[in-house]
Order: sequence, then structure tokens, then C-alpha cells
Amino acid sequence: MSTATQTNVDSFRTETRDWLEANCPQSMRTPVKDFKDYFWGGVNPTFHSEDQKIWFERMKDKGWTVPRWPTELGGAGLSKVEYKVLKEEMDKLGCRTPLFSFGIHMLGPALLGFGNDEQKMKHLPAIAKGEVWWCQGYSEPGAGSDLANIQTSAEDKGDHYLVNGQKVWTSYADYADKIFCLVRTDKNAPKHSGISFLLIDMKAEGVSTRPIKLISGSSPFCETFFDNVKVPKENLVGVENEGWTIAKYLLTHERSMIGNVAKMDKTLDEYAVESIGLEGDLLADPVNRIKTAQWLIDEAAFNFTLERAMDEAKAGTPPGAKSSFFKYYGTEMNKRRFELMMSTGGFDNLVWGEEYDEGKTPRDFCRTKANSIEGGTSEVQLNIISKHILGLPKK
Repeated sequence: MSTATQTNVDSFRTETRDWLEANCPQSMRTPVKDFKDYFWGGVNPTFHSEDQKIWFERMKDKGWTVPRWPTELGGAGLSKVEYKVLKEEMDKLGCRTPLFSFGIHMLGPALLGFGNDEQKMKHLPAIAKGEVWWCQGYSEPGAGSDLANIQTSAEDKGDHYLVNGQKVWTSYADYADKIFCLVRTDKNAPKHSGISFLLIDMKAEGVSTRPIKLISGSSPFCETFFDNVKVPKENLVGVENEGWTIAKYLLTHERSMIGNVAKMDKTLDEYAVESIGLEGDLLADPVNRIKTAQWLIDEAAFNFTLERAMDEAKAGTPPGAKSSFFKYYGTEMNKRRFELMMSTGGFDNLVWGEEYDEGKTPRDFCRTKANSIEGGTSEVQLNIISKHILGLPKK
């Protein structure tokens, strides 16, 4: 990097740090505890505090809800280096993400890659401004881990499609305004063909949802039903019957996102010290000390690998099958993390009472069990890794 370039980066870092320090409310620098701590946007947005609204509005006006998107699409047009600096400075201050959105992390990249100009201009700025809450319609009750075996149909009716079928595990579908959905437009085509990618209004006649209560006690997932739902033809993304290509592309982003769940607001060693205490300069319990140290080493290696992959992606090399590695390893790390937290917390983590933070840690521990299922099961990811990364024979 040249001296002039480094000077520009240093200047951007200073400006960014000063802006964040002046504009991020103190309450938005605390760890996220649950669903309400995120702002999801939507047609009828709900802010859970005035500070949450202030933080979102300020970041939106800067284009920093989607910093790398072009300015005409609601972003800030930051370079790879500038974006990295922004993330680093936000992490240093503990700044919460101003807008958590499947539109940003999944649909956005798909539209940027496959949407036409009209679709990009219609949907991407609205995503950046938090004006629409999107959910994902992929999994189906009869398909299991075989995503391409979907049966939800979209019948061509001239100026619109008529959609019938059911989706399952649609996260927050009962809150969402719209859904990006895989449908079968050719029932006679081979399994991976005849699939199309549609955008559907959740308020359209014939769309209904039903929450699924989980072992954690919460209901982030839903069943979603389509009963003769009319979907305009302009809501088709890409080419009819070639939606599997878009589906795979989007899954690389989803799996990388899910794989990144192991990132923590409070480090595991800090949690362990609070729970167990120190003997001298060492964690009091020797067994947990060794396990915690190993987890921290693995976390550092994983973060370096993620960073390298992001640099490669920005340089034009898509993650491809590597997203399955990130998804598998990241979710396994997250499960290990909460197993260690349960262990170090002792009795306190077996109680769900009010004085024990409403049982947040054991609830989160239960929730992590879904990490190895959602976005493609761990078994599916291992098959992809063995075939497409290691080049192992099928049998």
C-alpha cells in the first residue's frame, strides 16, 4: 500500500471513529440479548427504544446500513478497505448493527447478481432504508434436506403466476412484509430444473403463517401457506425455470451469515472469568481453562479464514462451496461456545427464573441446536465439502 493510500485510510479511520463516538448512543454499544435488541425494519417498523431509532436513522443517512452498496441503491459505496475500517471501529466501540435484515444479507446479493435494473431500483433502496421486512421461503415439509425437491407450484396464468404450496422454518414470516421464494414452474423438468425465484407480498390474498414453538420457548420460525396466491410476472427474478442457480448463489451468503454466529459480544474468557473467577492470573478451573483456551484459538483461526475469504470475494472470487465450510465450522463453534458457557456458569445456568436473566444462557444453548439444521444440515455441508473441496469420491 502506498504512503498516500495509507494516509487516506488513516484519515478515514479517524473520521469514522470520531463520527461513531459522537453518533452512536451509549445504549447501542451494549451486547445484543434477544430479538428485540435488533431493528428489523418493515412497512410498519417497531423501535424498542428512542436510541435504537436514532442509531438507525443516523446510519441510514450515512448509507452505512449497506456500506458497500452503490450510493444510488442506498449504500455508501465504500471500498473494501474502508468497509473493513468501519467494521473494526464499530467493533471497538461495541456498536450494534443498525439494521438486521435478510434483505441485506441474502436477497440483496441475489438481486445485485441476477435482478434486472427495475427490480434493483425498486427493492434495494427500500432494503437499505429498512422499509421492507423480507423473509425466506425455501424449506418445505416434504423435502427435508433435499432443497431441490420443492413442490410449491407457480402456474403460469399469462400476466401472473398462481402459487400453491407450503414452506416451513420461514424465520419471522409472521412479521415479514414480503418473501423471496423458490417455486416449481415446470413439474416435468428434472429436479434441479423447473425451479424459479419469485418475490411475493406476504399481505397478498391466500398467504398465511403459523408460528412453530421451539424448545428455547420462542417462536422465530413459521409455517407459511400459499393458497391460490396471484404473483405478478414482474416479480420473477432471473429466468423462469433457472432459479436453482440463484438459490445456490443466495445459499452461499446465507451459510456464511449463519456460520458467522460464533462471533461474540462478550468474549468467552470474559464470561468464564465472571462465572468461575481467577487463581492468580489463570482461570480457576483447569479443565474449563484448557477448553476455553482451545476455543479462543479456534475462534482466531476461523476469523482469519473468514477475513481471507471476504478479501477473495471482493476481488471477484465467489465463496462457492467454501460457504459450506464456514457454515459447518461456525455453527459447530457456536454450539461448543454455549456448551462451555453452560459448564462455566454452573447451577446458575440451570435456572430460568427472573433473577437469572430469564434463563438467557440456557435458552440460547437450546437455540444453538438449530444452527446445525438451518441453512442446510451439517450432514449436507459435510457432503458438499467432501465432494467439492476435498474431491473425495462419492462412494
